[in-house]
Amino acid sequence: MPLALTPPMGWNSWNMFGATVNADVIIQVADAFVSAGLKDAGYQYIVIDDHWQGGRGEDGKLFPGAQKFPDGMKAVADAVHARGLKFGIYSDAGTKTCGGRPASQDYEEIDARTFAEWGVDYLKYDWCHAEDTRANAEYRYRRMGEALKATGREIVYSICEWGHHNPWLWGMQVGGNLWRTTGDIGDAWKDVAVPWGWLYGIESIGFEQQRGLEQYAGPGHWNDPDMLVVGLKGSSREIAGAGCTDIEYRTHFSLWCMLAAPLMIGCDVAHMDIATHEILLNREVIALNQDRLGRQGFRACRSGLVEIWKKPLAEKAVGVALFNRGDKKCTVRAHWSDLGLNGRYRIRDLWLHKDIDFSDCEVSAEVPAHGCVVLKLQPMD
Repeated sequence: MPLALTPPMGWNSWNMFGATVNADVIIQVADAFVSAGLKDAGYQYIVIDDHWQGGRGEDGKLFPGAQKFPDGMKAVADAVHARGLKFGIYSDAGTKTCGGRPASQDYEEIDARTFAEWGVDYLKYDWCHAEDTRANAEYRYRRMGEALKATGREIVYSICEWGHHNPWLWGMQVGGNLWRTTGDIGDAWKDVAVPWGWLYGIESIGFEQQRGLEQYAGPGHWNDPDMLVVGLKGSSREIAGAGCTDIEYRTHFSLWCMLAAPLMIGCDVAHMDIATHEILLNREVIALNQDRLGRQGFRACRSGLVEIWKKPLAEKAVGVALFNRGDKKCTVRAHWSDLGLNGRYRIRDLWLHKDIDFSDCEVSAEVPAHGCVVLKLQPMD
């Protein structure tokens, strides 16, 4: 069966735990997935990012750090699977990982077999310490893609090449199920300066850097604008940014769902506050992301700092998001002509969780600064 027919949903260790990740953290997260309702809402992958590696043995096989993973990585995978979840791991296409640990360049086949033996279901494959050319990117990512396929195990393949060489043009051909379209995200609305350049804010990544990419997304192959920062609130060990308001985090989550982006949580799910819980577990907004038609949403029109987005859905329904990028509350109206629609539609507000109207010409709403209103339009025919 094809993998990732809808955008993958899960959690990644990097933003919250960085180099401190260990087996206890992963089990705690797996338990929180069950107790907090994340599993029931559709989140399934628990992915260990960089700094799990202890080294590479004389047999060529990677092994995890003994202090962090004393029972080995297969034991961690088994514990995740026992909770009805799926297990993911990280490696790199270069000579070293971003954290300076052993990577998979020229070890693709043996590493893929090792990951399969451990019970890995998802591989995030980074791009540090690699020759940064398109030819090398296609070669290295293809080589790991073929190695994963040769194991016979179903492993979702996440290409983390940061969009340097337009992976949306070749990612599917080398075996990828998703590919990063941008550099790293920051825990901020606006871009954040860091010593090596920039971390991109929600506004920059979501509204500007995804334009025109919708044609490359679909069941089994997704554009990835990086992990969710919802709920971090400036607490990340690894990424800069003072955090966002709950309104901005809600906009972030809504925009990623409209984009049919992978939903990989980065916060400490075992200690979520009420607002974070309500955002990440809004099943009606998640349903836009997971819609079986698999269409990525796009900006239908823009007026100043107001944007109207459209996402075609199954059964002729339509997702519509009214975004206000400005600093003041405003009224946003979307006419059917803006959205390429005609006819009568029932309108449901997916954050208020209620039907609000029906119309044959437009929708309108008051939208707070940096906020959004997300609607589902169902045809009345």
